[in-house]
Amino acid sequence: MKKVCVLGLGYIGLPTASVLATNGYHVLGVDVSSHVVETVNNGGIHIEEPGLQTLVRAATGSGNLRAAQAPEGADVFILALPTPLTSDKRADMTFVTRATESIVPCLSKGSLVILESTSPPGTCRCLIRPLLERSGLIVGEDIFLAHCPERVLPGKILKELIDNDRVIGGYDEESARRARELYASFVEGTIFLTGVDTAEMVKLVENTYRDVNIALANETAVLCEDLGINFWEVRRFANRHPRVDLHHAGPGVGGHCISVDPWFLVELQREKSRIIRMARQCNNDMPRHVVSSALRLLEGFDKPKVAVLGLAYKGNVDDLRESPALAVVELLENEGITVAIHDPHVTRPPFPLVPCGECIQGADLLLLLTDHQQYLNLDPETVGAAMRHRCLYDTRNQLEHTAWKAAGFRVRVLGAGNGVGTE
Repeated sequence: MKKVCVLGLGYIGLPTASVLATNGYHVLGVDVSSHVVETVNNGGIHIEEPGLQTLVRAATGSGNLRAAQAPEGADVFILALPTPLTSDKRADMTFVTRATESIVPCLSKGSLVILESTSPPGTCRCLIRPLLERSGLIVGEDIFLAHCPERVLPGKILKELIDNDRVIGGYDEESARRARELYASFVEGTIFLTGVDTAEMVKLVENTYRDVNIALANETAVLCEDLGINFWEVRRFANRHPRVDLHHAGPGVGGHCISVDPWFLVELQREKSRIIRMARQCNNDMPRHVVSSALRLLEGFDKPKVAVLGLAYKGNVDDLRESPALAVVELLENEGITVAIHDPHVTRPPFPLVPCGECIQGADLLLLLTDHQQYLNLDPETVGAAMRHRCLYDTRNQLEHTAWKAAGFRVRVLGAGNGVGTE
């Protein structure tokens, strides 16, 4: 298996293609975007990820990685396409379906197809397999099929691609064995083999577990605000218990997995997924809670301006997918609030971004939505001198609040019903 075709050159596909290429495979990366194809063939990257630029440059420079807009024949086909939500909260399998259909003419006896995209249980057996068998080749006899979901975090993708354990679900034992042979060439974590349905469920449960636990933290934070209790102090002491790990509270849940994948389970068993639905609703409501709190802080200000710090869904990345900050900005603007936004990482925003100095100039409220490292370096006195009113709302509990209060700021921290929110 020396020839690999990776379909989808996004946050997962491009790092995976590059790692395979630097491990001796001849890799064709396929993407529908001509911009992405041209960028990769020039040794560049179109997403922000530490170390990826160097890896892509090495992979293309060696001749082992090239990009195109259409697939070609290969020993292995890896499907790394997005599976977003439809408007009615169902898995949109359009990209996966189109990619699968595109490789059917390229299949030959012995081909291995691996689905990396997070998908509802039954996707490989009920969607992928029938499409592949349009080639006249039988899955499990002539060609092979496996599901190997990614388990990486933006900002740490390259490290976690190699270090993390992997779960590989095979349509049959031979499919699982062949997939393990590929991943074992670069994965240093333990590789576990199972069936495709189990692997699909494992990935959804991993992300649902995190979503439910974040919802508990967010709901507890809201309760603490109402009761005049500091959530961050509660969290610190509760986590001294050996079997408690209360998560961080925040303005909501974003990213391509945690805020999306639980809905795939709800889609399959709506009446039996009560906790999952409640957790999704709780986390989806957090942007409204943030805006409600911000509006209270702005009461009495004439034509208020809010300086928003951060648009990405998490710190130190450019990833905007499902970011709660997007919802916060939209809700503020719907209230007629003037909003200025700064983010040092995002390059393709849906809202206009401005330099940090322009963002805070004349603002009545500094609203921190993303915990980028750069914001730790802000000087409260300098920021305060540029603002019309010294008011800070830290939804991530990131800043040194004592210094901001000393600079004359009225400080509010999400979850801190009594005092500032330090841990």
